[in-house]
Amino acid sequence: MIRVVLPPHLRTLAQVGSEVRFDVSAPVTQQSILDALEDRYPMLKGTIRDYATGKRRPFLRFFGCNNDLSFDSADAPLPDAIATGIEPFMIVGAVAGG
Repeated sequence: MIRVVLPPHLRTLAQVGSEVRFDVSAPVTQQSILDALEDRYPMLKGTIRDYATGKRRPFLRFFGCNNDLSFDSADAPLPDAIATGIEPFMIVGAVAGG
């Protein structure tokens, strides 16, 4: 069971709590988690990844196991702690401003 923590604006859009849980087939990657998340919550399509390119939106970051995973390959296997649900995969809204 994968655990995904969403930022407040995506929680509101999906009408869920701070964490969602669902199964993902191995290998567990950023891509497989986001595909499953968007399948389960179709209103999130295009909010985390660009429709055309499939790349992460600029003001979102991915974290897990105390590491910034934002620039890792989307197809790279994630740590076992995330794959087994011990640690959550976190989607965090970046803070920007002047």
